[in-house]
Amino acid sequence: MPNYSYLKDDIVNTIENNSTEFADQIPYFIEKAEGRLIKELDDVALDVYASVAISASNPVVSLPDGALVVRNVNYTASATNIKTNLLQRTYEYAIDYWGFVSASTGTPRYYARKTNSQIYIVPTPASTVAGEIQYTKRPLGLASATGTSVTTSNYFSESCYNALFAACMIEANYFIKDFNVLSAWEGKYKNSIDALRNQSRRTRRDDMQSPASPEGGPTPVIQGAN
Repeated sequence: MPNYSYLKDDIVNTIENNSTEFADQIPYFIEKAEGRLIKELDDVALDVYASVAISASNPVVSLPDGALVVRNVNYTASATNIKTNLLQRTYEYAIDYWGFVSASTGTPRYYARKTNSQIYIVPTPASTVAGEIQYTKRPLGLASATGTSVTTSNYFSESCYNALFAACMIEANYFIKDFNVLSAWEGKYKNSIDALRNQSRRTRRDDMQSPASPEGGPTPVIQGAN
């Protein structure tokens, strides 16, 4: 199974550069490559579910730590125990629809990304109801900004190795300024990502227990998630 050492050796052997200067940069290549995968890979395997309370007269709900992309928000009505998905809208729409301050309550219908750490739900329920957030969380990285290995293997090395390796090679070739091969590695990366996305879409389509937001997709990746 590919791991950090395997990936590091693969990069060195492919580039054919054994210098200390190059080796010292490899953790940064890996970290940037993982950041790119998180932004561009729509993989159900990275999804996490968290229970939250949706309170009366308080439209702001805090996101779990590490939430990068919000994929779906739902609530369970106390009387019927039926789970209902909220519709995704922009924060501006939610504000225009409900207003900054409102004493009224109603059946929750919309959610929006308010900040990097909060979502905004309107209308608010008459009493607190149980909610659930489906989101993408960044897995523990193979390498850190300090240039060290964080974990021996992770989801990317085990399940997305071709895409991870191609993304690393793009970073490595930028570093050594070998621009002639960049287009080839970009093509390999795109092919790998497209194949992974197609598989994930099939999984999401067939997974009736965790449907996507009826409005068609996640909120944007937060700023600085790289």
